[in-house]
Amino acid sequence: MTTTNTTILAASMKQRWHDFWGGEIGEWIITRGLRIVMLLIAAVLAARFVNYVAHRVTSKLDVGFAESDALVRSEATKHRQAVASVISWVSIAIICVVVAVQITEVMNFSVGSLVAPAAVLGAALGFGAQRVVQDLLGGFFIIVEKQYGFGDLVALTVSGVSTEARGTVEDVTLRVTKLRSSDGEVFTIPNGSIVKSVNLSKDWARAVVDIPVSTHVDLNRVNEVLHQECEQAIDDPVLGDLLLDSPTVMGVESIQIDTVTLRLVARTLPGKQFEAGRKLRVLVIRALARAGIMTAADATIGVVDAGGVKDPQATQTETTGSVQQR
Repeated sequence: MTTTNTTILAASMKQRWHDFWGGEIGEWIITRGLRIVMLLIAAVLAARFVNYVAHRVTSKLDVGFAESDALVRSEATKHRQAVASVISWVSIAIICVVVAVQITEVMNFSVGSLVAPAAVLGAALGFGAQRVVQDLLGGFFIIVEKQYGFGDLVALTVSGVSTEARGTVEDVTLRVTKLRSSDGEVFTIPNGSIVKSVNLSKDWARAVVDIPVSTHVDLNRVNEVLHQECEQAIDDPVLGDLLLDSPTVMGVESIQIDTVTLRLVARTLPGKQFEAGRKLRVLVIRALARAGIMTAADATIGVVDAGGVKDPQATQTETTGSVQQR
């Protein structure tokens, strides 16, 4: 009796299973549901493949830069990394649109019946998505015009914000630009909000060092000392790698009641102007110290001897920032 009941129950379950897959729901799952699932899986795999290729391209560029002797990335490398990021972003968006269209075809949605609702929805989205369209157009022109790329040091003026955003470009897409400031903060700026972009690392940069000295010193002597340091700066093992040519003394920049400011400029590798400026200030301070030239505070800078012993006044004078960079 138990065996008979088990056989009847199994036959009943088999018939129900057969009826389910033979019915409308089962047929829809087999004919359309599986196609939708396969389309979604293909979309995910395609998106992952695009991200993988973009990552390989950027990684190859990073490895090539790390293995080279260059201190900064070339303009072509920075632009290629930005383009790779944009292409991957656009490719994923296209994949999503294509898959969505394919799913609507599988589900037999009538495109003609969606014309009127789509027109109303498009008008509503048109007013609400103006900012997005503006961001996309702004990002397009940033990439095409090569305004900046990955790794560039930029200063961006953003509409509605009084202070400019300054930092290193970490990512560029058609919609946003991501900057990392010197404090480690990451700024995400919509491209449509960028009013002005200043690229501080395009092809080459310039370090500007202002040197205030007392009006009582001999300016001819100061110029002589600075010219000597400019000629020797290119031979410095560290500073010489940052400079494109020898620094130049521009002369007197400004005159105040008790201070005369002289300016020294130097062409450097892109993005290295601040590092080169700091090293130039050190060389200038030491040169003025050896020459016994008085600072703007009328205090003589101590001489650094061969043993590395400093006059206590030298440390105090250096910390006051007698030589400033603008």
